[in-house]
Amino acid sequence: MNRIIIVVTLLLLVSCSKNSIVSSPIVANNTDTVQQYGTPFTGVPDSRDAVIYQVNTRCFSATRNFQGVINRLDSIKALGVNVIYLMPIYPVGTLKAFDSPYCIKDNEAVGSEFGTLADLRNLVAGAHSRGMTVILDWITDGTSWDCPWINNKSWYVQDANGNIQSPNGYTDIAELNYQNQTMRLAMIKAMKYWVLTANIDGFRCDYADFAPADFWVQANDTLKAISPTHKYLMLAEGTRAANYASGFDYNFGFNFYGTLKSIYSNDQSVNLIDALNTSDYIGATTDQNQIVRYLTNHDVNSSDGTPITLFGGINGSMAAFIVVAYMKGVPFIYNGQEVATSVPMTFPFTSTTINWTINPGVTAVYKKVIAFRNSSAAIRRGTLTSYSSYDVCAFTKTLSPDTVFVIDNLRNATINYTIPTALANSTWSDVFTGNSVTLSTQVTLQPYSYMVLEK
Repeated sequence: MNRIIIVVTLLLLVSCSKNSIVSSPIVANNTDTVQQYGTPFTGVPDSRDAVIYQVNTRCFSATRNFQGVINRLDSIKALGVNVIYLMPIYPVGTLKAFDSPYCIKDNEAVGSEFGTLADLRNLVAGAHSRGMTVILDWITDGTSWDCPWINNKSWYVQDANGNIQSPNGYTDIAELNYQNQTMRLAMIKAMKYWVLTANIDGFRCDYADFAPADFWVQANDTLKAISPTHKYLMLAEGTRAANYASGFDYNFGFNFYGTLKSIYSNDQSVNLIDALNTSDYIGATTDQNQIVRYLTNHDVNSSDGTPITLFGGINGSMAAFIVVAYMKGVPFIYNGQEVATSVPMTFPFTSTTINWTINPGVTAVYKKVIAFRNSSAAIRRGTLTSYSSYDVCAFTKTLSPDTVFVIDNLRNATINYTIPTALANSTWSDVFTGNSVTLSTQVTLQPYSYMVLEK
């Protein structure tokens, strides 16, 4: 261990409540002895332009380590990705534990199962050299029971008898106490450590809604104070409106995922997505504030199954991904999704690895879909107008002088879709074939088929 007790030289002069955002939080500059490794990456994308790729190192390759990821950086880049999100890289606790990568023993060390700090640095440098940002998973609600922080009992939530508690039934971890200002500084110090030591570009903060909003103000302000030229991407695995004002670029699309599942499995109306395009963005303060939307991630892949199972096979899941990539938000891809792997990667993610040789045709379609997103400012930043029906997700994205019109059948049935009056009897170009397409007043869509048109 590199750290047993954090010596705090900076005292907070104000007491922060759990639910308020302080206007001038104290910045935790308590990692001053750590020098910046490497040169901060200048290619961090605008938050609206991100395509995020989640790497679960335990099942990503046969070696289950950083080198296995390094070996496929070219493939990730070729997909059109510009942000790599690494699941927890830290040593996992063993006391009362279930081998969960989210049960952290030391949040300032690399877990030996993944490699060394040098390996992590090589991975980050390799991603940066290919124009890709790297963000780390960050665990906010607790530590393992054998983490040295446990010696600071006041850093943890206790019951009336002084027993340290676990959060929400997760008995393998001890719940952190955000009323303790010393613990807060230690947490922020550890986040800052990875920026300085491995040159990473932000964090995906697990269960971000657990920590009070004013803590995130303090953490984000501290990271920004490291270097005026180093931009970060901050993803809250949460839905709290206050996350945006706390400094996060993104909230997580839990609601979108659940709604899309109900559309596919329970024949719910596609129009339900329209409401989310408003409600998910409550609290967004700028155009840079976005929702990260997905078909799968490590949690739901393990518990619910793969997109192939949930969203109508290869064709149905690709129709669903069109909505993810083009309608409103930032697309998120879980490793293996791009080869349509049908085998769930179940907790603790050590029972299988991804077969990268299957379904190259699916990979080609993902590349094509993402490439158009990356090339189209209208898709990434344009004004959304929805023309969806009960069965078809249809919308335009407009950024003068360009307009994109998406017509996407989310049903395993042939659907006749009525072209909106404003768009009827118009001529477009198919973005994937380049062919001219003239729309009359109605179009017949085959099961799970879609049209992406522009002019």
